[in-house]
Amino acid sequence: MKHSLEVYLNEELIFFSDRHWLHPLFELEAFLNKGDFPVEKLWVKDKIIGRAAALILMHLGIKKVHGQTMSRLAREVLDYYNVAFSYDQLIERIACRTEELLKNEWQGIKAYQLVKGRIKAQP
Repeated sequence: MKHSLEVYLNEELIFFSDRHWLHPLFELEAFLNKGDFPVEKLWVKDKIIGRAAALILMHLGIKKVHGQTMSRLAREVLDYYNVAFSYDQLIERIACRTEELLKNEWQGIKAYQLVKGRIKAQP
């Protein structure tokens, strides 16, 4: 993987981001809102997938995900929502405050709203 986040449609790279934290997922949302993409056919590759990322991806309608590193909390969400997923490395948790804040959350919209609020609060 060359980028922090890559999105493929039929093996063609259609979107990427090199930003950090969860910003690429909101960039992906803006990209998807501008086009007419079959979201259920997209394949998202992310360097790190924690619970927040998993919940937001599910909220966006993504059905196929690969993480270079994935937390067990993310795997629980993806498994629960029947999202096809794979990973190179599975870890207990991502060392991130957002992972802790959402450790018991199961609703994508709530995770989306919490993260969006945290982004807006950043200077």
